[in-house]
Amino acid sequence: MSGILQVQGLKKHFDATEVLNGIDFTLDKGEVLSIIGSSGSGKTTLLRCLNFLETPDEGRIIVNGETLFDAADPATQRDADIRQKRLRFGLVFQNFNLFPQYTALQNVTLASELLAKGKPEYQANKAKIHNEIKQNALALLEQVGLSDKADNHPHQLSGGQQQRVAIARALALKPDILCFDEPTSALDPEISGEVLRAIRKLAERRMTMVIVTHEMGFAREVSSRVMFMDGGRIAEEGRPEAVFGAPKSERLRAFLKAVIQ
Repeated sequence: MSGILQVQGLKKHFDATEVLNGIDFTLDKGEVLSIIGSSGSGKTTLLRCLNFLETPDEGRIIVNGETLFDAADPATQRDADIRQKRLRFGLVFQNFNLFPQYTALQNVTLASELLAKGKPEYQANKAKIHNEIKQNALALLEQVGLSDKADNHPHQLSGGQQQRVAIARALALKPDILCFDEPTSALDPEISGEVLRAIRKLAERRMTMVIVTHEMGFAREVSSRVMFMDGGRIAEEGRPEAVFGAPKSERLRAFLKAVIQ
C-alpha cells in the first residue's frame, strides 16, 4: 500500500467490547474520506486512534512513509512523542472546544505560539515569529470567512462561526491530514450550511481530510471515497456514487434508507 495515510489492521477494545476489528485503508494526498455508519459502529473511536487520543490494541498507523504507531513496537508508543505525532493530524471536534477567555484570533494562534516558544531560535526572533503566526492566523480566518471576527470572543459568535474558528485553529499547525468528528452535529440545521461550505472549500483546495459525518448529502458531494462502518469493521467502501447509488450489502441499504428521507 502507498499513500499519505496507511492504516493497517487497527483493533481497539474497551473491556470485553471490541470497537474496532481490523481496520485497513489507505488515503492519498488530496483525498476526502467520509466515514458513515450507525452510532456505536466505531467511527469516532477510529478518529480518536488516528489522533492518538486512544491507543489501538493492534495495528499500525503510517503517515508519509513514517510509522507513527505500531502496536508491536514499543518505541512508537512513547508518551514523550505523542504531542509531536498529533501535529500530523488536525482534529475538529463536535463541540468546538474553543477557549472562552481568548478571542477568535488568539484561539487560532495559541498552539502555534506555544510550539514556537519551545524552539531554540524563539528568543532571538520573538517579534518576527509572533508576527508570522498572527498573519497566518488572520489569513486562515479570512479563508473560513471570519476576517471581521478576529477580535470577538466565542460567546460573541454563533455556533457556526465558532466551528469555523475551530477549523482555522486546526489548520494553523499545517497538519498532513485534517479530521472532523461530526462537525455539524452541535449546530442548528439553519447554520450548519456555513460550516459545510467551509469544508467544501478545503476540499477544493485539495486538503487531505477524514470526515465522520451524518450529513449524507454532503458526504456524497464532497468525498473522494465513502467508508461505511458497521460493528467495528469496514462493511463497504467506494466512490460516493457507488456507495450511495448502488450499495452492495443489505446492511448499507437499510442504513441509507433509515437516514435519507
